[in-house]
Amino acid sequence: MPQSLPRVDRAPILVLGGGIGGMSFAILARRAGWPVHVVEADPNWRVYGAGITVTGPTYRAFRTLGILEDLKAQGFHVTKGGRLCAPNGMAVTDLQDRPIQPDLPVSGGIMRPDLHALLSRLTREAGVRISLGLTATEWTDTGDGVDVRFSDGGAGTYDFVVAADGAFSKARSFLFPDAPKPTYTGQYCWRVVAKRPPEIDRSHFFVGAPVTCGLVPVSQDLMYLWLLENVPEMRRVDEATAYQRLAQLLAPFGGPVGILRENLNADSWVNVRPLEAVLLPPHQWFKGRSILIGDAAHATTPHLASGAGIAVEDALVLVEELARHDDLAAAFQAFTDRRFERCRLVVESSVAIGKAQQDHVSPEIMGAMMAKAQMALLADI
Repeated sequence: MPQSLPRVDRAPILVLGGGIGGMSFAILARRAGWPVHVVEADPNWRVYGAGITVTGPTYRAFRTLGILEDLKAQGFHVTKGGRLCAPNGMAVTDLQDRPIQPDLPVSGGIMRPDLHALLSRLTREAGVRISLGLTATEWTDTGDGVDVRFSDGGAGTYDFVVAADGAFSKARSFLFPDAPKPTYTGQYCWRVVAKRPPEIDRSHFFVGAPVTCGLVPVSQDLMYLWLLENVPEMRRVDEATAYQRLAQLLAPFGGPVGILRENLNADSWVNVRPLEAVLLPPHQWFKGRSILIGDAAHATTPHLASGAGIAVEDALVLVEELARHDDLAAAFQAFTDRRFERCRLVVESSVAIGKAQQDHVSPEIMGAMMAKAQMALLADI
């Protein structure tokens, strides 16, 4: 018997995880008239991290989501390509990027907490029911619904479950105990927010040193620095002295990076994390009336700056396929068919670029790898 899609007079959709993918799906599903319940483990619904880079395909996804103007008002957005620089800060060449669509920025950035605040506000305004400090501990697929038990002892019945609970998804482990887990890719990413000097009016990439770093404007006043460090095995980083280690890594750089380095101190908020990635095989993207989206299905490294974008794309495509099909299994399969190759491109290309950096291949080869992947991402979703 076909599995029917949700109606307003039926049980709500349960969304596990209040991150970018989960909120984007919840907003779109409510706009389509479906009741939605978002469950988020963090009782304060916080988000950590510095800034994020926004690429052309991500702008396209945000516009379809309906938040482009809000995004423009809060971030920093440019209509020209990035700038390639030597370690001393001297410009080498300007990258001749073009917008994916004539009225969209070429690239830009926004503080991750600002993006989270924007999406969480829109989620509430859409009428989504939100429960914080709560997780789903188990659920039973009854064929025409899902019975869920929660960490506070409560329970509920839902039409289906959308698991958007991140790279270390508990839902993934519950649904597919043998699913692959995120794997360390050999690099750590360092980030720190700083005041933006006027000359940093676009993304700047600094190449030719033992490590690669960049500066990305995220507002009229702020920018963030990212740096990729090759580290053979995962290790603990002492948060109290992280700024000192970052200063050591930045020693080869002059110009604006050198100025930022000289101003690092114990009050600098330095974010550092190991880069891990996972790509589930397509047969593990959904099971019965439960489906995985975003990092739960395809966590990537930041080399193509596309993790947030493909999570929003997941939400867009899933709502489209739910509206297009009368059968839930058919909608889930159509979603997977549309998304797998694109997400595989992002994950595998990002990991490959990171491996090339670790192997110290030439900037020309890495540039060609990035250009090939970025060109493919211009295709419609």
